[in-house]
Amino acid sequence: MHAPNGDHSDRAHLADHAADLVERLRARRPRVHCITNAVAQSFTANVLLAAGAIPSMTISPEEVAAFAARADALLVNLGTFDAERRDATEAALTQVVNERKPWVLDPVLIDRSPPRAAYARELSARRPSAVRLNEAEFITLADAAPPETFAMRHNTVAALTGASDVVTDGTRIARIGNGHPLMGRVTAMGCAASALVAAALAVESDSFKAVVAALLIFGIAGDIAGDAAKRQGSFGVHILDALFNLDRATIVARAKVTS
Repeated sequence: MHAPNGDHSDRAHLADHAADLVERLRARRPRVHCITNAVAQSFTANVLLAAGAIPSMTISPEEVAAFAARADALLVNLGTFDAERRDATEAALTQVVNERKPWVLDPVLIDRSPPRAAYARELSARRPSAVRLNEAEFITLADAAPPETFAMRHNTVAALTGASDVVTDGTRIARIGNGHPLMGRVTAMGCAASALVAAALAVESDSFKAVVAALLIFGIAGDIAGDAAKRQGSFGVHILDALFNLDRATIVARAKVTS
C-alpha cells in the first residue's frame, strides 16, 4: 500500500495518539461486551486480549444485561442475525445507553439482506458512538449520503474500511493506508476491528480520535503480520502477536495516515 499524501505533522500527531491509546488500553484493560457473529467470537476475543482489553461474549437473556452493565463498551455485530442476538442487543443497549457508555455498530452483510438492513437502520438511529463497515454495507445503510453527512446526521463516527480506511465524524476526516491484502482472507478480521474500536472508545472520550487510533493500530498490526505470514492460515496468528508486541516506535515508523 502507498502512504496517503498529507502534512507530516498530521501523520505524526495521529501516530502519537495511537501509541498513547495502546498504552492506555494496556493500563486500563477495559471490558468490552461483544454481541457478535458466532464465527467471529474466538478470534475477536483474542484480538481484544492481545490489545489489552477484556472480552465477554454472552447473549444469554438471563445475564446479558448484567454483563453489559459491567462493561466499559459494547459491540453490536449483525453477522449472525438471529432472534436470540436481537433480544440480547436490546437488553444490552438499554444498559449502555442509560449509562452513556460507548457502543459500536457493525452492520455485517446488510447489503445482502433487507431485514438485516432495516434493523441496522433502526440501530443507527440510536446514535452509536461509531459505525464500522465496508463500502457496500455503507451504501446500503446511508442511502447514497456521503460519509460526512451520515456521520453528522447520526451524531456518530463513520468508519469505512477496505483497501484503505476512511474515518469521519462529519467535520473531521482521516484516511489510513495501513493494512495487508490477507486481512480480507481471514474470517472475522472486520468483526475484530470493530471490537477494537469499541475498546478504544472505552479509554478515549474523543470518538473520532479513538476510531482512527484503533483502525491505525489494527492496520499496522496487519502490515507486520503480512511481513511474517506465508499464507492466510498463519496470518491470524501473526496479527495477534503483532498487536501484543506493538510499541510506540513501531507505530510512529509505520503509520500511513492523514487528516
